[in-house]
Amino acid sequence: MKKTPLLKSYSAATRIVAPALPFWLNKRAKKGKEDPIRLSERKGIASHPRPSRKIIWLHAASVGESQMLMPVILRILSEHPKFYIVVTTGTVTSAELLAEQLPKDAVHQYAPADHPKAVTAFLDHWRPDLAIFAESELWPNMIMQTHARKIPLALVNARMSAASIERWAKRGKNSGKALLNCFDLILAADTATANGLTWLSGREIEASGNLKDAAPALPVNATELAKLKTAIGRRQVWCAASTHKGEEELIAQTVLEIKTKKPKSLLILAPRHPERAAEVKAIFVKAGLKVVRRSSNRLPTAETDVYIVDRIGKMGLVYSLSKIAFIGGSLLEGLSGHNPLEPARLDCAVITGTHISSFADTYMSMFAFEGVDRVLAPEELAPAVLKYMTDTKARQAKADAALKYAQSRDAVLDYVWAQLAPLMTPLSGQLSHHKKKNK
Repeated sequence: MKKTPLLKSYSAATRIVAPALPFWLNKRAKKGKEDPIRLSERKGIASHPRPSRKIIWLHAASVGESQMLMPVILRILSEHPKFYIVVTTGTVTSAELLAEQLPKDAVHQYAPADHPKAVTAFLDHWRPDLAIFAESELWPNMIMQTHARKIPLALVNARMSAASIERWAKRGKNSGKALLNCFDLILAADTATANGLTWLSGREIEASGNLKDAAPALPVNATELAKLKTAIGRRQVWCAASTHKGEEELIAQTVLEIKTKKPKSLLILAPRHPERAAEVKAIFVKAGLKVVRRSSNRLPTAETDVYIVDRIGKMGLVYSLSKIAFIGGSLLEGLSGHNPLEPARLDCAVITGTHISSFADTYMSMFAFEGVDRVLAPEELAPAVLKYMTDTKARQAKADAALKYAQSRDAVLDYVWAQLAPLMTPLSGQLSHHKKKNK
């Protein structure tokens, strides 16, 4: 690729600030945003040896994106058992979750910071044969160096907002085009992104559908589920999932209203950012509600009004315990919603607010299937929940419709795989041709 002045400036600027990288990483580690034991990985220094096999590198930002890639990872190893997978992400929570989930022929590494030296060290060690990036992970040094080594590149489930496309247009359309054209394959998650990337790249980009739609049902620990079911007993349970700052006050009032009609009901609340759990608990306590946090290792009792699940990777448990699921990140302006198919696959009647732009295509289709309810204002949430608490047939009908739609989306994975397969087929049975650079 021919570097534009903007991309040249970016590379030069990151070289200049590279000496400050250790300071920046240590500062983040003190805030719990980096793993202090594995900081070297962020500098591109691997913590695992490279096996003498074909290496497929998958890169994602955090938990949601890495979970979306899990079916792709399993498919790769199922159809190409001699391949080895390296998954990179940038967050501690995603690393913890992947450590529990990755199969034996896959390893997690923290993504190298987008500094030329760190990216070079990473690529020198792993020498990937194919790189698959997810969603909006467009790190210029990472992309340009990978492309320069003639490593095939794919961008799957590409998602970019209109504002992001506009920013690229203002910074320099040619730079965006140069980066995008490093990719041998780009598949957009939705039509809006496909249209934006088509304009920006100057090539036709296809909307293959959102890979998150094709994810299997979230995993559930059977022992934990049994313990909580015993503790909860016959109480009616609903959940508020992936809530954001500003929403919990509204949900606290919803709990109070619901308890006037269903005094034994229980809310299971899973904040989007579990590190906010103490702050979230204080909001419900201030409202006069009795709260138990999962991290306290206490089970909810008959007196508990709100059970806060403040641990990553427990959403399967949350939805399995609930019959009614409100999906947060949707009540306030500036938010954009979260994935409704996760509760749909676990027999929940799904409710959302109005701010759902991140999953607009999914929600619009589910509305057509009558598989989700939308509350137009926060005060409508309590009546929506109570409707399903009092009418079990209506609740089951809504849950069945949601599940039917979710199952219809399984074909997305098959389609994405069909597009990725031609990039992998040439690698089968060949020796790696990416030679380690001489130092």
